[in-house]
Amino acid sequence: MEPFVEENIKMYFYENRLKTFEGWPFDEDCMCTPENMAKAGFIHTPSENSPDIAMCFFCLKELEGWEPDDDPEKEHKSHSPSCHFSLLKKKVEEITVEEFFKLQKERHKFIINKSCNEAVTKFEEAAKVRRADIIKTAMGEE
Repeated sequence: MEPFVEENIKMYFYENRLKTFEGWPFDEDCMCTPENMAKAGFIHTPSENSPDIAMCFFCLKELEGWEPDDDPEKEHKSHSPSCHFSLLKKKVEEITVEEFFKLQKERHKFIINKSCNEAVTKFEEAAKVRRADIIKTAMGEE
């Protein structure tokens, strides 16, 4: 898991999320500008094949295939309705220490869930390959 360090907390702040949108394919005359994406909690996580991947730093929901008229806040809430960051009613600068720690607890639940889901998927893929090998061996097709 990720250690509790400044690097992992800095994405709570809009300015740091906004800095990740270098090379973002949408900038003017659309809803999903870097500013609106960062306000909605997203960071830009492009890949070679998908320059428009954005991920919520909090709930880790990744979205791609953005259209100019997509509203980042609405998309975030529809794809991840339980994200505590998107449900936050006040600015990060206004939350109490207690509220911050509660948020961090919820954020870590998302991190643990994602990690566990990835491990289960990896295990299931390995089991599928192994099962096929066993069947080949049993049928004498080595």
